[in-house]
Amino acid sequence: MKKVSIIGSGNVGATAALITAKEALGDVVLLDVVQGIPQGKALDLSAAMSLFQSPSKITGTDDYDDISGSDVVVITAGLPRQPGMSRSDLLKKNSAIVTSVVENIVDRCPDAILLIVTNPLDVMTYLAFKKSGLPKNRVLGMGGLLDTSRLRFFIAEAAEVEVERVEAMVIGAHSNDMVPLISLAKIDGKPVSEVLDKEAIEVIKEKTVNGGAKIVSLLKTGSAFYAPGSSAAAMVKAIIRDEKVTIPTCCLTEGEYGFNGIYINLPAIIGGGGVEKIVELEISESERGELNNSAEAIKTSIDELESL
Repeated sequence: MKKVSIIGSGNVGATAALITAKEALGDVVLLDVVQGIPQGKALDLSAAMSLFQSPSKITGTDDYDDISGSDVVVITAGLPRQPGMSRSDLLKKNSAIVTSVVENIVDRCPDAILLIVTNPLDVMTYLAFKKSGLPKNRVLGMGGLLDTSRLRFFIAEAAEVEVERVEAMVIGAHSNDMVPLISLAKIDGKPVSEVLDKEAIEVIKEKTVNGGAKIVSLLKTGSAFYAPGSSAAAMVKAIIRDEKVTIPTCCLTEGEYGFNGIYINLPAIIGGGGVEKIVELEISESERGELNNSAEAIKTSIDELESL
């Protein structure tokens, strides 16, 4: 059986572990620096597997040696932005965490594919790539799929249809600079613009961009974890089962969409090799402009990271 390790046993990591094990994608190692938490959650999750009839074994640990030989390692470890904390403060703290985590991973799992979930996602994925020394296809980030899940939900809600009838995608930065591709969005194969009016579409875009912030404002003391954890597990599934499915993924550009050397969410074929190919879509001129602005925002963040 394959082996999937998840670094960080908070709500996102635990949700990803639950779904990964439930789907029997492999044995799961849940690691956290706080002793007791990953062990306790692993024990709870293990009992749940009997209900799902899943053969996956779940181990909780604070010892990096236990992740040795992993096929996929998901990095959720990091701090959420606290009240009064500047963006630069968050970048500095999480870059130190991700650097330490990546160094521990590559020593023990030299053949693993790394899936980054830690925010700010685009920059942390770039950092993991630089620090790991791994090929670009084996370092990718989960951001576009989460944003896409929100866009599809809000379109379905507005149109009063089942979400499976909606085709949609979000690309660009995993931030307020994301780009919902409304020009390509469809309901039952029909363009969304033929089903919903402009005002409804603008509301959908606003809800998508601010989806994470809205959840934070409602929870008061936490942030989203069901959709992020589910998105991470879906990407693990695409890798482990070599699905070769097109997923909006934070990946390294080498000329695609006119970008070079930055990690940005773009449609990509995900399979056993990780990022197997970036897919170039025909998008509207206005969306192209938004994507360029999104890329510039990421470049600014990368420059800030490298100046720390």
